[in-house]
Amino acid sequence: MSEEKKRFIQEFVPGKQITLSHLIANPDVDMFEKLGIEETGALGILTCTPSETVIIAGDYATKAAHVSIGFLDRFTGSLVLMGSVAEVDMAMREVNRFLAEMLGYTPSEITKS
Repeated sequence: MSEEKKRFIQEFVPGKQITLSHLIANPDVDMFEKLGIEETGALGILTCTPSETVIIAGDYATKAAHVSIGFLDRFTGSLVLMGSVAEVDMAMREVNRFLAEMLGYTPSEITKS
């Protein structure tokens, strides 16, 4: 009896959504070096579609909490926030809330490691 192989196809469907919200509370020091950013504590990672949304998200995050932007790419929709665990968490919650309530985006559950 042969084992049936399954094939998965992923499709990108444009929509207004936050596709990833993850907080790394205590990143390894090597991660900062690999990312080319200053070691500052926690990291918050967000991805958004459409990708230009990260410009709004980055601006809103820095106004909502005491965080700084470690990386922002308007072409891929990637945003990395840096700061204390509490401040990064607050910024990510506020970005999710603002995009959902004010701009009609589908928010993402904030996961943590």
